[in-house]
Formats: sequence, C-alpha cells, structure tokens
Amino acid sequence: MNRKQFGILVVLLLALGGAGWLVEQSRNRAANAGEEGAGKKLMGESFPVNDVTLISIKQGTNELNLVKKDDLWRVRERHDYPANFSQISEFLLKLRDLKVVQSEAIGPSQLPRLQLAPAGQGTNSGTVLDLQNKDGKSLAMLTLGKRHTSKPSPQQQQQFQFGDMQIPDGRYVLNASDKANALLVADPMATIEPKAETWVNKDFFKVERPKAVSVTFPDATNSWKIVRDTDTGDWNLVDAKGDEKLDAARASDVSNPFSSPSFNDVLPAGDKSVASAMEKPTVVTIDTFDDFTYTVNVGAKQDQNYPVTMSVVANFPKERIPAKDEKPEDKTKADQAWKVRQAQLEDKLKQAKQFENWIYLVSSWSVDPVLKQRKDLLVEKKDEPKPADKSDATPAKFDDAKPVTDAK
Repeated sequence: MNRKQFGILVVLLLALGGAGWLVEQSRNRAANAGEEGAGKKLMGESFPVNDVTLISIKQGTNELNLVKKDDLWRVRERHDYPANFSQISEFLLKLRDLKVVQSEAIGPSQLPRLQLAPAGQGTNSGTVLDLQNKDGKSLAMLTLGKRHTSKPSPQQQQQFQFGDMQIPDGRYVLNASDKANALLVADPMATIEPKAETWVNKDFFKVERPKAVSVTFPDATNSWKIVRDTDTGDWNLVDAKGDEKLDAARASDVSNPFSSPSFNDVLPAGDKSVASAMEKPTVVTIDTFDDFTYTVNVGAKQDQNYPVTMSVVANFPKERIPAKDEKPEDKTKADQAWKVRQAQLEDKLKQAKQFENWIYLVSSWSVDPVLKQRKDLLVEKKDEPKPADKSDATPAKFDDAKPVTDAK
C-alpha cells in the first residue's frame, strides 16, 4: 500500500466514524426527548380541581356536558338530572395526579397514527376533553387518542387466562398547550366517553316492609292484590273467587317488589320517545308497614327495558301508640326511639320524592318478577280422573253352540 492509498483509507475511516457519531447523537436526542417529559404531571403541578364547574367530552358528533349547578353536578344531556358525584370526583383527582410516562415529538401529519387528529377524521380523531371554570374559561383542553396496549406478564396470563391478548395500560394524549408532543400516560381512561347514561347518579328508591301489593293490568282479569297482617305473616289473596287459592311459593316471588331496583337510563317526564309505551301502563301499588304508599307505572317493554315512573306518599301517625301494659319508666325511652324513627322515615320520604317526575328505563330483570298474572299466583288445579262410562263396557259373550248349565 502506497502513501496515497493509505491517505484515502484514513479519510474513509474518518467519514464512517463521523457518520456513526451523528447517528448515535440522533438516537440520544430522540431518547432524551422521550424522557424529557416523563415523570411530570399531565395537568401541571397545581391544577385547580375545585375550580372545575364544567366537563365537556366530545367524540365525533357525540357530546356530553357535566355541569355543576348549586354545588350539585348534573348531566345537561339528561335535562340536568343529577350526575354521579363520586365518579366525577374520582376522575378529576386521578387526572390531577396523572403523570406522563413518555413524550414523543409529533407533527400534524403523524396525529392520525395515534388517533389524535382533529374532529372530522373518523376513527383517527380523538376524544376532546375540555375543563372549564364558572366563567367559561378553559382550564385545560386535552385530546385523548389511541390506547396503549401490552402483553400481560406470564403470571397474569396464568392467573387471569389472558393468553396472547393485549390489554390496555395507557393512552396517548395531546395537550392543547403543547401540540408538538404526544404524551403517553399510564391510564387508558376507558370510561371517558360522551355517554350520558354512564354518568347519571344511579341511586334509586327502595321499597321496604311491604304489607300489601297489587298489580293492575290493562286487562282487569289478570289483576290481583295480596296482603298480610304482620312482617312475618302469610300472604292472602284479596277477593279470591270460587276455588282460587294463593300458592305460597309463587306469592313469595312477587311479595317484595322493588326492594333494590336499578335503572339504565333516565328521561324527562312526558318524553315523546316513550309516550306510546306509557299510554296504558300496568300499575303496581305497594303499601308498607311504615305507612308509605308507592305507585309504580310500568309501560310496554322496549328492547330489554321497561319505561317506569313512580310516585310516593306517606301518612305517618301523629303520636305513638303505647304498647299494652307499658310501664311508665319505659315511656320516655320508647318515645325517644319513636321520634328518631319518624325522623328517619321523613328523610326517606324526602329522598324518594326526588325520583318523581322522571321516566326511568329499568332492566326487565327488575320488573318481570312482579308482573305475574293472577292465574300464575294460584295453586294449580289437578285434573280429577273421569269415572268409567258403563255404556262403554264390553258385554259378556256366550257360545251359542254350547248349552248353559248350572254349576254344581
């Protein structure tokens, strides 16, 4: 190798080394960019959670607005029906403390890849979350994009039988204050969707200690009423006809209706979408030993739900009726206990009254058990065997060829 060839080789080595150094530097810059935002809070170090009075969630043409009015969260798309405070509070606190796992520099053309594109781009568009204060000022605006998934650990695969299924463990987010970086957080935020029915308060009325239950169908022949004298007494069919007898086992299925009901969605009273279903309702009336009377109107079933309305009244006694042979020393204690109990019942009535003037879509499994027809509550009649018809008996036959002789 001559000097000229050696010089060329040195130049080539220097060029290759420089290229390698540039590649390594580029990789380091990319890694540093990804780690630069890691560990920081998504919403900043001091996000004012208590100042939030409106949560807007938009996804395509769907929109949901949770509004705080008079210190009570409500669902605007459900005519200001009370929202689930615990759900909203938990979400806001989690959002306040949520930390960034990774930051990725991103340009406008790359946004669809992470489903962070602006509205109007179909499945590539994100879910826009806007948090505002009482003056309508946006405190934070986020676009929630593609969910990050990962393969569960071998231990999780064995314990939960996930197999090769990928499970969501994070989500890409674009902050309106920094649109140059896509942020990955370690929470898929799966419940943040513009579905009003998932945000309403699902507390509901509850019937306790029934003493009389009646169901009045549009067809009166199917109607019935059962009563009992005490909490543990047997149920009896009112106005039993002829040989009608109440089946105790069947009566037990209808004797405690709406003891723990729930609903899937709520509509304002008079909503046109269920008007026809409520034209001829089945009426369930329950009287309780606590002097409540519940009237529940059940409309025609729609899919797997019944439209239901309720009203409640109470006729509480003005004074306590002393027990037989009550001793004077027991009177004060009994009077105090009675007053406490009456206050509890007054509060229960107040709570139940809040559910009036709304139409609830109640799952059929909560309603079907009480909508038994009269015949379905009675002891089944056993068919008695028919007496033999003598005219059908086959007459004895004699052989004419043989004379009949007396037996000796």
